[in-house]
Parts: sequence; structure tokens; C-alpha cells
Amino acid sequence: MKFLFTSLLITISLMGFAQKTQLSGDVSDSKNTKLAGINIILKGTKWGTTTNQDGFFSIANLKEGEYVLQASGIGYETLSQKVKISDGNNSLTIQLKEASTELQTVEITGRKETEYKNNATFIGSKSATALKDLPQSISYVTKELIQDQAAFRVNDVVKNMSGVSQFTFYNDLTIRGHRVSGNDNYSMLVNGMRAFTSFWKQQLIPHIERVEVIKGPSSALFGNAAAGGSLNRVTKKPLDEKRQSFNISMGSFANFRTTADFTGPMNEEKTLLYRLNVGYENSGSFRDLQFEKNYIIAPSFSFLPNHKTRINFDIVLQNGDSRLDRGQSVLGTGDLYSTPISKSLNRTNDYLKENVYNATVSLNHKFSNRISFNTSFMRTSYDEDLLEHRSANTYAKDAAGKLIDSQVEMQVFIRKRTFNVDNISNYFNINVDLGETAHKLVIGYDYAQEVLAAGGSQLTARGYRNATNTGSINTYDATKKANYLLDAAGNPVPNVAHYDLKATNPYFLADMSKYFYQRTDYPSTFYSTQGIYLQDQITYKKLQVLLGLRQDYFTDLENYTTSTENKVTQKALIPRVGLVYTLNNHINAYGTFVKGYQPQTSTAVSNVNAGGPFDPLYSTLYEVGTKTDWFDKRLTANVSIYQLTVDGALYNAGISGQPDLLTQVGREVSKGIEFDIIGQLATNWNLIVNYSYNDATFTQSKDETLIGRQKPNAPKHQGNIWTKYVISKGNLSGLGIGLGTNFATERLGSIVAAGAAPQAIPAYQLLTGAIYYKVGKCQLQLNANNLSNTTYWVGGYDKIRMFPGSPRTWMLSINYAI
Repeated sequence: MKFLFTSLLITISLMGFAQKTQLSGDVSDSKNTKLAGINIILKGTKWGTTTNQDGFFSIANLKEGEYVLQASGIGYETLSQKVKISDGNNSLTIQLKEASTELQTVEITGRKETEYKNNATFIGSKSATALKDLPQSISYVTKELIQDQAAFRVNDVVKNMSGVSQFTFYNDLTIRGHRVSGNDNYSMLVNGMRAFTSFWKQQLIPHIERVEVIKGPSSALFGNAAAGGSLNRVTKKPLDEKRQSFNISMGSFANFRTTADFTGPMNEEKTLLYRLNVGYENSGSFRDLQFEKNYIIAPSFSFLPNHKTRINFDIVLQNGDSRLDRGQSVLGTGDLYSTPISKSLNRTNDYLKENVYNATVSLNHKFSNRISFNTSFMRTSYDEDLLEHRSANTYAKDAAGKLIDSQVEMQVFIRKRTFNVDNISNYFNINVDLGETAHKLVIGYDYAQEVLAAGGSQLTARGYRNATNTGSINTYDATKKANYLLDAAGNPVPNVAHYDLKATNPYFLADMSKYFYQRTDYPSTFYSTQGIYLQDQITYKKLQVLLGLRQDYFTDLENYTTSTENKVTQKALIPRVGLVYTLNNHINAYGTFVKGYQPQTSTAVSNVNAGGPFDPLYSTLYEVGTKTDWFDKRLTANVSIYQLTVDGALYNAGISGQPDLLTQVGREVSKGIEFDIIGQLATNWNLIVNYSYNDATFTQSKDETLIGRQKPNAPKHQGNIWTKYVISKGNLSGLGIGLGTNFATERLGSIVAAGAAPQAIPAYQLLTGAIYYKVGKCQLQLNANNLSNTTYWVGGYDKIRMFPGSPRTWMLSINYAI
């Protein structure tokens, strides 16, 4: 009896254990890479676990029955599925999709794709939004296209973005006919944050994941923003897998570049990731006396302690040594071919030394699947140390005051200054379902300030010597000849020797002690902008509605840190409305209305000689278009039609002796159409095509001669085609070829005195090509630009300041990636 009772207890116990079982499995991404740190829970129960470094998970002692399993992880869409647990071991294979709607203010973990096409953006709505669902045009260039075209600077890649072109060969662009340039931290962003950048030097991109441009004013999100658009550089972020790459490039005009990119996890759990990008350049130029010596160091760290919290820290350190090139001057006849495009106005001892750093720390925390908080802080510091010989924007004068069209009147600047920019961004992302509508709310506050540090000043040598040769007079007045020192021919003696455009060898080491200088001090300046904003992305069936409203406040402290300090304030209420309608699985139609606001004071333009304060710049954008995808979403094709109205833009006043003086002209309207194709026609065939028609003219002005005139450096037609094909089979496997062409129609130079016609800049079309050969992990690459050796100009002000493009060049690169 005792034996039977014991046997019964054992049987009952075994039956109890048999009712409990185990669930195990592995988790991978769409490329079958095993994913660590993925949270696995059985909803409505206490059971859950996390995948190990091999993507494996196991949950023991489960009761038989049906459960809802949920798998979630940073950067991946949450997966929910029903599972039926039966007696014994149960195994699952789970595949997660990369998230396209992960809400964060900046990209914390790196982009793993290796193609020209990008699917989502953070700049357009302060949350990751599919480009197809954003009711505004955004153009972009990824690091893959940057590498294939052997590009090293932003200006090298803007031809790939519709409606974007160079204004000069500085950090200075035209977007939809409106100027966007460095020194204006409202138009140049890094990871969606305001960053002070050099005006003189094009921005380096060896550490950049992609360059993107949001077209039109984005003031509803970022406050005072440029009317034409904002350019955002997205830095490369850490990956959770080990990757390394090296590049060495050599080419025309003694160009030498080398870059390296290292990334991966720093611990087994992959909760601490790193990335390090470095770059070095020592290059000459087709322009006489010009060179570039630059280095960049860009470390980035991501800490992912759990699936709810992420912390990122980025630093970008840049050092540049070069000469400031003010462009080509031609004879007074205006013939652009009358002087070589290689001729510069520099002296041998000119220099431009710049140091820039950006440091960013950001935190993203998800309180729940519906609520997350994002905060970022960025500090930017820019130091400029400059010595330059440049034109005084006019030709030399003889005794009668007549212009000598073969000699350029010169001036010298010696300048030092430092700018510091701080900005903070804070906002909540909240997902709410109300009936049949889904809402993505963004509620935020941001603050930015710019300070010109104390001690900035400039020495200027210009004009003509006075009669006693003890000083100088800025301009020559022939009616007061007795006030000037005259040479043997009776002509006034310049303070800085004129530049002879016909001289065979005009370059030499200048004696800086021979000039008479005037000192201009840059008193410390301060301005700040802050705003609160609310945005709602509403989805109802096939319709998406984006509504945004921002209250912006601008403060400028005149006579900063002095006893006469005066606080000047402005404010603006800025709306944004957008609609997206899904016509079918391939086509979205959209429309948008956006207002723009941009304060303009002498502080904001960072130049005491600019002539401010100025009234704010206001802008209005109307835009409609379609966004489509084809070939299993490998290729996108987008069309946009727009009208952009701008009131109050600043232009050089064209006043002799006051080269930095600005003036507000009136109203400008740009109307046009843009067309973009980007992606893959096949796995080994990449393509990018863009075209824009832009009619940008002055429609209202106090100077009636401007009405109807084309805006400066705003081509009516421009376009680009680039394609790359790689042979994937046979004896030629690994061999690739790239071909491209880009063009721009005639443009006009800067506004000049009333009644005078601006300089015409000729149309051009260029051809480019490349050959690639990949063996294992190594790729050889030969790029050739301007194959036809066309003489052309990317932009210009007038016949004294034209900006020629490079003649035919080649670049040989060796890339090694593991």
C-alpha cells in the first residue's frame, strides 16, 4: 500500500512537470544577422528574457497554452505574434525589421544600408519619418554615393540634389534661388542642430553619413531658418557590428587624401558602441597659390543600457590651413577669358587658419511604447586667423579718377575672431489613438545663442596714400588731388600696390610693414533665439495631416557687456500645414504650406560694417508633389512644384569704399518644378537623376531696374545624371563603371548700382566618369571630372570676383574595408 501511494505521488508530480515546458529561439534582422539585447516577453505574464550575444533566448517552466510573444529592441520594429506552447521544447525563429519610425532627435546608432537610397529622415519632423510620408521636399546624398564620386566636400555633391547649386566656391550655396551660406547657423545644421561653420571653406565630409537639404523654410521646427532651405550634415554613428575601412587617394594638382573609419561594440552585451572617423588632406589647386591642409577627427559613442534609454556623445574636431581665394578678376572689358582662370590675387604670405569643434551629447528615453523624451546639447566653437590680399571691389584709378581696367585696386585684411554657439533641444514624442485616427505629437522647446568673443579685431590697409605719406585715404577723389601722394606720372599712389592683371609673374612676398592700417574692433556680440512648438502628424486611413505651430522669440543684445547694452527683441508665430494622401502602394501625393521667419541685425550677420539693424526676413512656401517607389522599393521617383516668396533678403549695397555694406532690396519670388530619381535599377546598377526649373526673380523693389531680373547665381535650368554598373559574373566580375553629366544654364552675378547690368555667367555642361575594380575586400577606383576640360564658372559676383570651376582632374583611390 505504501508502495502504491508513493508511486501515485511520483506519477502526479511527473504529470505536473510535464505540463510545464520551455520556449527558446533566435532573433535576427533582415540580413540574418543575429541580434543581441532584444527583449522577449510573453504579454500578460511575468515571463520574459533578453537575447544573448548570439541572438539566442530561452524561457523555461512555462505552462502549456497560447501566448502573445513580443520582441522589441532599439532600432527595430516591435514584433507581436501568437505562439502555442505544447509539451516539451518549443523553438522559434524570429526576424525583426529595421525601424523607420523610431522616435529620436538624432540618429543614435548608425545606418547599416550600403546604397544610394535613404528611406527616412529626422530633420523633417523631429522624429524618424519615411521620406514618402513627409509633406515637403528633401534631397540627400549618402556616404555610398560620396565614395563612388570620390567627393571630399559638400560642394562636390550638391550637383546630385535638385534645385541646389554653388553661389561661390566657398561654403556658399543656392537653394531654390535663395542663398544659404556659412557663418549663418540658422541654415547649416549638424544632426539637426545649429552649428557655426566657416563661410570661406567648404565643409569636409569624410565623417558624414549623408548630406540632406530640406527645401524651403523650416522655421516651424527650427526657428529662424533660411528661406531657401536648410542643409543638414548627419555624422556617422556607431554600429553594433565591427567594421573598419581605409582610403588613400591621390590625384591632380598634388591632391593627397587619406581617411579611416572604425566602428563596433565595446562590450559583449553591445550596450556600448563606438565609431572613429579620421581624415587628412594635403592638396594643391588649379588656382595659383591655393592649397588645403586639413585634418578631421570625429569620435562618437553610444550607450544603450536598455531598450528604453540611449545616450550619445559626438565630437568633431577640424583644423584647416589654407589661403583665402577671392576669385578670378578679368579685364574691365568684362571678357571672362581675358585672364587665366588660374590667376589669383594673393601674395605668398597670405594665410587662413581655422579651428572648429562640435561637441554634442544627447539622451533619448522611452517612458512607454507611446511616450518618449529627447534632449540634446551642442557646443560649437570657431576660430579664424586671417591674412589676405584681396581686391577692393574696383579697378585702380588714374590721376583723373578714370578706372584702369588692367589693374585691380587692392586692400589687406588681418583678422582674428572667435564665435561660440550653444543650443539645446528638448521635446516629447507622444503617440495617441483617437477613434480611427492615429496621432504623432511633438511638443518641444529649444534655445540657441551665438557669442562673438571679446578681442576680435581687424587691421585694414586700403585706399591711397595721403600727401605727406603718413597715412591713407580710403577712396580717391580727383577733385582733391592735392590731398594725395602722386607718382611721377601724376597718378595717386596706392596704400597697397595695385594688382597688374597683365603681369607675367604677379606673385611675391609682401612686406606687411609698408602699409598704413586702420583698426576695426569687433566688440563682443550676443544673440539668442528660443521657441516652443507643437506638431501633430495625424493619420486617418489613406490621409496624413501634419499641423505645426511655433512661437519664436529672438533677442539681440546691442553693445553687449557695455554700459550702454540694449536689449532688442522680436517674436513671430509660425504655422505649418501639410497633407499626404496614399494613392496606392507606390504613390503618395502631398501638399504643404510653410511660413518662414529670419531676424537680421548687425549682430546676426556678424559684421559691424554691414549697416544693420535690418528688418526681419519673412518667407512663404506653397508646394505640391508626388513621392513614389518602384522595383520592390529599390528606386524612388519624386516630383515637386513650388512657389516661394521672400521679403527682406540682404544684398551687397555696391557702394565704393564700403565693400561690406548690405541693403534690403524688396520682394523675391521663385517658382519651379523639381524632379528626382534615386536608387537601383538592379542589384548591381545604381542611378541618380535630378532636374530643376527655377524662375527666381525680383518682383518688388525701390530700385525699379531690379523688377523682373533673375536673382544672383540662380540658374533657371540645372540637372544631373549619374549611374554606376558593376559586373557581377564571369571573368570581369568586380569591374564597374560610372558615368555622369551635370549642367546649369546662364546665371547672373550680384546686384550692382542702379541701371547697371549684372555680370552674366555662362551656361555649362560637364562630363564625369569612373572605373572600379573590387577584389575581395579591396577596391581600386579611378575618378575623372570635367572629362571635356570645359572652362566654366560655378558662380560669381562681378568681373572682379568670378569663381571658375576646375579643369579636367583625376583621382586614384584605394579602399579597403573589413
